[in-house]
Amino acid sequence: QVQLVESGGGLVQPGGSLSLSCVATGRTRGIVAIGWYRQLAGDQRERVAAINNDGSTYYSPTVHGRFAISRDNGKNTVNLQMNNLTPEDTAVYWCWAITPVRDYWGQGTQVTVSS
Repeated sequence: QVQLVESGGGLVQPGGSLSLSCVATGRTRGIVAIGWYRQLAGDQRERVAAINNDGSTYYSPTVHGRFAISRDNGKNTVNLQMNNLTPEDTAVYWCWAITPVRDYWGQGTQVTVSS
């Protein structure tokens, strides 16, 4: 089992920045990739960013160039630095991790971009 706990959500003005963190505990050695999803309007879930064990990364085209994902394997932490935020980035953000057996989800953290 893997447990994921997010932190760092909140309210930010358009153009501002916010950083999310996720701490993984439990059988973290089985994690092959970890990252972030978000729930958009209409219940559509979008993979925002992910980082694999080899360090390769994925970014959604909607955030590429604005968001940066990083991973600290020693602390079992993954961070998402979000810059130049827009109201369209408003969503619940979930930390996500996948192992060869299944994937895991955090409880979610709300990010609201509004003036």
